[in-house]
Amino acid sequence: MKALEHVDAWPPEHVAVAVVDPDGLRAWRGDEGREFRWASVTKPVTALAVLVAAEEGVVDLDEDAGPPGSSVRHLLAHASGLPFDGTVPLAPPGERRIYSNAGFEVLAQHLERRAEMPFVEYLTEAVLEPLEFSGELRGSPGSGLYGTLLDLVELARELLRPTLVSSETLDEATSVAFPGLVGVLPDFGRMEPNDWGLGVEIRDAKSPHWTGARNSPRTFGHFGGSGSFLWIDPDADLALCCLSDLDFDQWNEQAKRAWPELSDAVLAEAS
Repeated sequence: MKALEHVDAWPPEHVAVAVVDPDGLRAWRGDEGREFRWASVTKPVTALAVLVAAEEGVVDLDEDAGPPGSSVRHLLAHASGLPFDGTVPLAPPGERRIYSNAGFEVLAQHLERRAEMPFVEYLTEAVLEPLEFSGELRGSPGSGLYGTLLDLVELARELLRPTLVSSETLDEATSVAFPGLVGVLPDFGRMEPNDWGLGVEIRDAKSPHWTGARNSPRTFGHFGGSGSFLWIDPDADLALCCLSDLDFDQWNEQAKRAWPELSDAVLAEAS
């Protein structure tokens, strides 16, 4: 796919990108076996483990978790009121969309208690091993996953055609949770609304945005501070995976242009 040649002009020393459809890997560029830090692209993987736990009856999405009045669903959707870091809520649950690493720490601790096993062990057994990941979680359940492009491709395939959870559960996770909440999309500014599902951001009509103008409003995914991203566009039935070794904040202005340009070029060529 010629569109992937866009990454040759990017500043990171190593970039690995792939286009994925329901049949699997459609095209890639870069070292597909090189390990990268995923940063916040970890969150959809953690969320997937929680969804597995919900289907197994280990947790209930609407049971209490986090600050008073908050639930598992609030934590997954960045609607618990917890700040980016820390344990003192900035708002009541369900009032604002506050992007929170701390919320995913609390979420993992909650699942640990319910499952009576370390979160990393549950994540590995519920998600990483079934998807045959070579990577692993090293640290935070919100940002500590390391893995290869091929690992990210497997996650993309799962989010296109789920095998670990039902289609109904994935549909719920990729629909807007707590519609209408205003909040700040990290590095892109205040969004009204700042729509999220359960562990994934939903594009809707946000502008500016890290996906492309050709991406449908139903596009969902996540980007990470390590220069990584994953989006899945249900209308195009396509996913785009990207890993790099240059932190986003070291080339953020260029990345804010380069990522949408790549996304638009991939969608144009795929169609």
